[in-house]
Amino acid sequence: MTPLLEVLSDLPATISFMFSFTFMVRAIVVGLFVSLCAALLGVSLVLKRYAMIGTGLSNVGFAAMVIAGVIDVAPLAFSMPVVIATAFILLRMNESSKVKGDSAVALIATSGLAIGVIVMAMTTGITLHICNIMFGSIFAMTQADMYMSIALCAVVIIIFVLFYKQLFAVTYDESFAKATGTKVEVYKSMLAILTAVTVVLGMRMMGALLIASLTLFPALSAMRLCKRFLSVVVASAAIGIACFFVGMIFSFALDLPPGASVVGINLIVFAIFSCVSFVRQKL
Repeated sequence: MTPLLEVLSDLPATISFMFSFTFMVRAIVVGLFVSLCAALLGVSLVLKRYAMIGTGLSNVGFAAMVIAGVIDVAPLAFSMPVVIATAFILLRMNESSKVKGDSAVALIATSGLAIGVIVMAMTTGITLHICNIMFGSIFAMTQADMYMSIALCAVVIIIFVLFYKQLFAVTYDESFAKATGTKVEVYKSMLAILTAVTVVLGMRMMGALLIASLTLFPALSAMRLCKRFLSVVVASAAIGIACFFVGMIFSFALDLPPGASVVGINLIVFAIFSCVSFVRQKL
């Protein structure tokens, strides 16, 4: 029997064994919260064609975490304001600069990655776990990180729910939203801040290279079958949470990198939903 079939044949025992490890419990609890935040925000980001902003912010987060390691400060506390500031810069570039859209994201992403690599190359005597930063590590999650991450994710979810109507209006038609008195710039800034917070929190689990998938895949999968904004948001949240949990199960059971496992499950779900959508259109 192949390892995959062994996992599927005794799934309850695998899940029970997985939850016997404290570090796995921390990783799963935080990961579920981050996945929910990313999936909720991802719908607006995809519809506004900001889907790759997660990649740009995560690369800046990579540079910030490298610098935090060099100067020996808490990575989360140092990288959070840096990434939030970068989100505002990207927002302003899209509004007033000649460099907009994908070009602005690419500029920020490559610059952040380059700065991180240069700092690492110029630093001696400092041990930085480059693979953990780039691809994530469940072992990097301490109890303090867990509590802080849960609190910040709760804030993100509460703000999204409270201002759902305004974010919906800004996502679909900025001009109409302005005409109805909605403070578009305020809510666009809010979306940027929430995305930045989610990216930084998710980097500990998914890594700088894979965190953007948490905002991208669930939203795209939900859009294959749902048409209304609310139904897409709800479906995206459910898909994001489910894919993360299943990905962590296979990561633990088959000794695979957690970030890559979660992305792999998301890719499979997206392929299935795309096939279903194609069949529905042909019937």
